[in-house]
Amino acid sequence: MQEIKASQIESAMAYEEYVNLLDQLMAEGKTTGEDQSEKMVHYAGLNQQRMKRISKTFNPSDKFRAAASSLDRSMIWLVLTEGWCGDAAQNLPILNSLHQLFPQVELRLLLRDQNLELMDQFLTNGGRSIPKLIALDAESHEVLDQWGPRPDALQQLVLDFKKVPNGNYEEFTKEVHLWYAKDKGRSTEQEILDMMKKSQ
Repeated sequence: MQEIKASQIESAMAYEEYVNLLDQLMAEGKTTGEDQSEKMVHYAGLNQQRMKRISKTFNPSDKFRAAASSLDRSMIWLVLTEGWCGDAAQNLPILNSLHQLFPQVELRLLLRDQNLELMDQFLTNGGRSIPKLIALDAESHEVLDQWGPRPDALQQLVLDFKKVPNGNYEEFTKEVHLWYAKDKGRSTEQEILDMMKKSQ
């Protein structure tokens, strides 16, 4: 049975705290997690640029705004993430923007590698894929639904790539970010709206 501890929710960060943490670490030439290799820090730097760009450019659709106004269940979106994760960088600014249209929804973030016990309750095909949004009832902390690590259409592309022998990971990563750029957050937006409707 999936269980969320009150202490986990209490220790989770607001989105602004998370962004400030990433900025602080990057100023020190670091990222989140134990792997502080040059490659991971490089990824983290690219991801910060992505997050800042998406935060400025993403705007929820009129359709989403209209539908969100009728959904008022009190919830917590608890999200597992890391600064070096490209999918997290693509989706967190969108989740932050969307949750603000639900006055009764609070967005909280936890670092995956500091919360593996929780992460292991919400695996994707057996993997610790992030970001992982866990939708909780605000009062009981009952798990209502979950979303992530990426929109369904992109997830299928990832699964297909994993079946390719000796696939070029670097090239595929470029394809993934190109997919996000073309989608402009609309798939994530629709799937979050579907999740909220189911949870009413």
